[in-house]
Amino acid sequence: MATAPPGRPVLGRLGYGAAAVGNLYRAVDDESARRLLDAAWDGGIRYYDTAPHYGLGLSERRLGEMLRRRPREEFVVSTKVGRLLVPDPGGASRRDDDLFEVPADHRRVWDFSEAGIRRSLEDSLGRLGLDRVDVLYLHDVERSGDADQAVDSGVAALARLRDEGLVRAIGIGTKDLGAVDRAVRTDALDLVMLPGRYTLLEAPAKDVVALCQQRGVGIVNVAVFNSGLLATSEPGEDSHYEYGQVPDDRLRRAQDLARACRELGVELPAAALQFSARHPAVVSVVVGADTPEQIQQNVERMRSPVPEELWQLLADRGLLP
Repeated sequence: MATAPPGRPVLGRLGYGAAAVGNLYRAVDDESARRLLDAAWDGGIRYYDTAPHYGLGLSERRLGEMLRRRPREEFVVSTKVGRLLVPDPGGASRRDDDLFEVPADHRRVWDFSEAGIRRSLEDSLGRLGLDRVDVLYLHDVERSGDADQAVDSGVAALARLRDEGLVRAIGIGTKDLGAVDRAVRTDALDLVMLPGRYTLLEAPAKDVVALCQQRGVGIVNVAVFNSGLLATSEPGEDSHYEYGQVPDDRLRRAQDLARACRELGVELPAAALQFSARHPAVVSVVVGADTPEQIQQNVERMRSPVPEELWQLLADRGLLP
């Protein structure tokens, strides 16, 4: 994994993505969310990623409550910009329509202008209850309607925030590899958050990863289980891929990976986690979890020994992406 240049925070090999405490897919009560976040801290995780999008601010509020009880110099926190949350009292009786089990009492408004990004940061700090965040990412530019404009405007605005000392590092988090390429070539970014684009299953981002290494941009690798397909040692037809049904070819590849791992006594999820951290441009692997037990599993999987011969075996069988 890459080392951080001066000024860029050290994230740690394993980070926690806090979408679950924003009620992603299912409602989580406050006490369960607190136990989940405490488990991440107790497991030694010190990098936490959130976003206004996650539960219409609920993730930021819950994460902030946990972090405010911890020494500020001991953790790194990132959040995202691009969506402003605007009050919508008329929606309070409806469920949010974007995967989160929360009342739709706010609506998301795309805004990658400098004024919008500054307002987004200010609002996030209020929800988190912190005086600063360490990293700001442009979020989901591919969904904004004009990814190129979002990148051009957003990167320039983030760079000014960093120059003013309001944030330590800036980046982009998106599935759109063209947008990532455009953003990296500005030579302004510190980090790129890559969701499901450089995993043990597949690596469509290999050219972007090489570009990041060339330009000194660190990669935060996320969604490394491909929406759950690699999260079990026995992938089956009921597994998920890209938040939907797994295609036959992806399922066969995952099963071949699992078979090779079993031959050497390695869990597929452990191999998936550790492969995702192997490239020298990767500075952290961030995973979510729904329960404290899942967090502890991920901590142990990242620490468990994976023999070098596994990677050679996978390469020999044409299974390395």
